[in-house]
Amino acid sequence: MFSLLCGFLCLCALGSGQPGSGQQGSVQPGSGQPGSGQPGSVQPAGGQADDGKRYICRAIPLSGDASCPVTLLPELNTGRQEEELRNTVMQLRETILQQKETISKQLGTINELTTKLSLCASATDDRKYDNGGSWGKEKQNTMGDVPRDPNDTIDSLGKTMQGLKDRLETLEQMRANISGTSFPSELRDLLQRRLGELEKQLLKKVSNLEEEKSMLSNATAAYRLKTESTLNALVERISELEKGDFKSPEQFKLSLPQRTNYLYGRITKSLPEMYAFTLCMWIKSSASPGIGTPFSYGVPGQANEIVLIEWGNNPIELLINDKVAQLPLEVRDGRWNHICISWTTRDGQWEAYQNGQKLGSGDNLAAWHPIKPGGVIILGQEQDVVGGRFDAGQAFVGELSQVNIWDRVLKPVEIQSMANCSSYIAGNIISWLASNVEVFGRGAFKRPLEMCQERLPNA
Repeated sequence: MFSLLCGFLCLCALGSGQPGSGQQGSVQPGSGQPGSGQPGSVQPAGGQADDGKRYICRAIPLSGDASCPVTLLPELNTGRQEEELRNTVMQLRETILQQKETISKQLGTINELTTKLSLCASATDDRKYDNGGSWGKEKQNTMGDVPRDPNDTIDSLGKTMQGLKDRLETLEQMRANISGTSFPSELRDLLQRRLGELEKQLLKKVSNLEEEKSMLSNATAAYRLKTESTLNALVERISELEKGDFKSPEQFKLSLPQRTNYLYGRITKSLPEMYAFTLCMWIKSSASPGIGTPFSYGVPGQANEIVLIEWGNNPIELLINDKVAQLPLEVRDGRWNHICISWTTRDGQWEAYQNGQKLGSGDNLAAWHPIKPGGVIILGQEQDVVGGRFDAGQAFVGELSQVNIWDRVLKPVEIQSMANCSSYIAGNIISWLASNVEVFGRGAFKRPLEMCQERLPNA
């Protein structure tokens, strides 16, 4: 019904559009080409020619105006709008490309920082040497850009750090030069955190390299001293074999000709816990003032467990557990003298012998104190710490021989027999053997000892 009404209204419009014609136009819906898909056109009635006008049929409500007024749509200005949309799309595309390029550069920088950190980590690993290998063996540098020397490595790491800071400044300048594009704050914070972490790790690597350098220096010094001691022992052994002067293992002397803090001998054995002892030796010195420290025994926590010392114009002193007793001995005559010192923890009693004669005694010297075990015996130096920190002013100058220690108080007859060359008694705790004495420092030697009769005071 609605369709019939629309068709009727259209016929009315066509009829009113041809004034004075006398004929009404007819609607020929089939005037379109069959199969063309185009709707039929309105042809004028009576075969009149087409005037080029076209009409629009619209559906209106029944209560509307029957004159079929046609409302013309305003012409759209699409060209200007399309141009604006095109410009906007181009700007967005350019911004996206700039952002992508910036992010790509930042990712490249992060990769470079990560690579540098890996190289720094590899530098320390390459510095480590195999404990089973020979000392001082050269290893191939596989880093490529990290030097082998710790000082060069530290300089290289400093240059790397400066380069990283320069890259960060370049990135900041790049951010300022990019117009219309804001530098991503998240990426900037990430780079700053990453750079901070790298700086901390590089500082840690530098500290580790410094410690490694110090350890290598200490190890080198210890190796040098050990090498010198070994060479001295070889030289002395060759000399002994060539001269044939060592008639028995104890027939040698330790020579310390200069007052320095690096010439000394060391007994390879230590002392057990003792409640009494006797220390005997042959000693020769003419040093002034004071002969120095011919004997010292230090233990952890007490470097002056047993010390025999003469320094300055003071008499010879015996220190036990840092307690002092002055001994009436005089050996600064440039001749061989045989001395013995005995001590017992009971009431701290002590006795001093020179050339077989008892010259003094006393008590209350570290009474009831047992001699502690596990210490270090040094000949020729006074220990400020166990086995080291020597003072040249307290060094012994002269010669020592037949230093023996017993864990008991020797009888006077035993001491006298050794002093007058009647017999030789080796110590049951420390015995004077060439294999028990190590020599340190250039200038210190073990030499053949004179015959016992030649060492007597009246010889």
